[in-house]
Amino acid sequence: MLPFSLAQAAISLDRTRVIFGGDNKSVSLNIRNDNKELPYLAQAWVENEQSQKVSGPIVVLPPLQRVEPGAGGQVKLVKTPEVASLPEDRESLFYFNLREVPPRSEQANTMQIALQTKIKLFYRPKAITPNTGDVWQERLAVSIAGHGFQIENPTPYYVTISDMQDSSDKRESSEFTPVMLPPFSSRQIALTAGIITSPVLTFINDYGGYQKQKYACEATRCQIKKSR
Repeated sequence: MLPFSLAQAAISLDRTRVIFGGDNKSVSLNIRNDNKELPYLAQAWVENEQSQKVSGPIVVLPPLQRVEPGAGGQVKLVKTPEVASLPEDRESLFYFNLREVPPRSEQANTMQIALQTKIKLFYRPKAITPNTGDVWQERLAVSIAGHGFQIENPTPYYVTISDMQDSSDKRESSEFTPVMLPPFSSRQIALTAGIITSPVLTFINDYGGYQKQKYACEATRCQIKKSR
């Protein structure tokens, strides 16, 4: 039998998502080795929307580095000339991957696990740079459709809805399965349990934080309920 313990990541990342603005040449991410005793290798790469590893239009430098015990490091996301092929009127979705490679164990018959972090990477063209304080999630069109809701995203940004519940529901979160709406798209959300008459949607913002938005529905149309 191989000895094992609960796996805990050694290499950590300083964020849960990346926004790469079109007016930037690069974006730097901070990483850290939380293991105080052993050095680790940190391997990083970018995937496209289909989770296929790509060599452009965004690349990672360096793709592999050694991080000493308890020390920090940095990886840089850099644009390549292929970025010119991306749409200018909407965001493009990629994924940033960070895998830790542990040092070889000196013990025999030991199973080692290389843990990996995968976060969303949004390329945001300069032409759609939002104004300070702009909350584009408020521009979603929400309507009642059958046993659920139809949600339309008329914006050039990806919008992630992490939770949806009724305003009378006092739980921190429900059993809602998070959904991500691409730019200029719509999605029908079926309710599998409970009844929602006054929906409260929870969005994830650029910084990975959560923002709640209440709606009031009349007939089939729902409007944002402004707080007084």
